[in-house]
Amino acid sequence: MTTNAAKNFWKTWSKSPQSATWMETDWLELEATTKLVDEFYLGDSKLAGEIRQRVAKWGATNEDRARLRMKFEKDPEEGSEGPSKGLEAPDMDDDLYKRLRAV
Repeated sequence: MTTNAAKNFWKTWSKSPQSATWMETDWLELEATTKLVDEFYLGDSKLAGEIRQRVAKWGATNEDRARLRMKFEKDPEEGSEGPSKGLEAPDMDDDLYKRLRAV
């Protein structure tokens, strides 16, 4: 069974402002990291450092974004931060969840 944490991780990152410019290789990295997150929440705490290193490269925290010189403008139409243009998140939620853990 896929953890809810892994599903939330995928959905959060796939809708993040950072993902607006991602290429296919970035999406594959997100998929691989989501699998690690699933294993982490199933009890493999050794994966915490690896997950942290990966998400830091995407600008997970304010500190990471400052180090990477990332800035996001508020979208006046939406009234919140987020991508208004760019690549759409691949529609692979169900497929990914099935591959994370056999249902």
